[in-house]
Amino acid sequence: MKAVIPAAGVGTRLRPHTLNKPKALLPVAGRPILAHIVDDLAEAGIDGFILIVGYQGQVVREWFAANRPELAIAYVDQERRLGLGHAIWTAREAVDDQPFFCVLGDTILKADYRALLQCPDNLIAVREVADPRRFGVVVQDGQRVTGFVEKPEVPPSNLAIVGAYLLRDSVALFAALERLVREDRRTRGEFQLTDGLQLMLEAGHVFRTVPVADWYDCGKADTWLETNRVLLDRQAAAGGDSCYLDPTARVDHSRLGPHVSLGPGVVVDHCDIADAVIGAGSVLRRCRLTHSLVGEACLVEGVTGSINLGDYCELTAKEQR
Repeated sequence: MKAVIPAAGVGTRLRPHTLNKPKALLPVAGRPILAHIVDDLAEAGIDGFILIVGYQGQVVREWFAANRPELAIAYVDQERRLGLGHAIWTAREAVDDQPFFCVLGDTILKADYRALLQCPDNLIAVREVADPRRFGVVVQDGQRVTGFVEKPEVPPSNLAIVGAYLLRDSVALFAALERLVREDRRTRGEFQLTDGLQLMLEAGHVFRTVPVADWYDCGKADTWLETNRVLLDRQAAAGGDSCYLDPTARVDHSRLGPHVSLGPGVVVDHCDIADAVIGAGSVLRRCRLTHSLVGEACLVEGVTGSINLGDYCELTAKEQR
């Protein structure tokens, strides 16, 4: 089975880090977000990938060519970002009427993918949330779905769609999405996947849900750091460390942790750092940082507190006299 992964978004909520790189390649616990997703799916038996790219799509292509050349990957360009339903619709020829699995390119799930992929029906991964108004939600009777609603003002349930879908009836899905595009039927200005799923439901197609507890959204700075913490804790629970240090990183006279990720070539000298992601090639000296994001090739000296820097930045505290 193939997996379709929409990864065309600009990632405006993650600026400045997405000003010169795609959101899906931001590092978390030592690997890009998209690498976590693809590696987990490949291990579960997915034998081909369709990556829907747009913003900085060439960077995604280059990363996978250099780092995962063994994977069978087809790329689809979403030239206009008109919603998730539109993104999936652009992949209709690459899917070729076959069942497929879909997971969003900024969402990491830790689930039993092998068991999930064996379900004979269309399947929607869900989780109960405190505020369903920010998500697509499902209404269900038992495990059978009876309705889909996108970001409802008055939620009919608290079951949020977490961004993973098993679509057995792909022909019906693409027919529904084609209808939305042809009739210009948009919700909140976009062609929504949930609207296509609702059309399928009304036509008699069966959807079931599966609850997912480990769902990590990397769409904002706070959730990016939270995901880094959770994945490093999982690493520690498996006998590893609560920090990730690339083998080429150098740490001198410093204390790290918990929950620090250092990319390739990072230099940390006389620092105390916790809860942070530091991008490749950055140099930090005499810093005391927590809850911080530092992009690639930055220089940070003498800084205390919480910072959020994009690539190629320099931040140096003035010496006190």
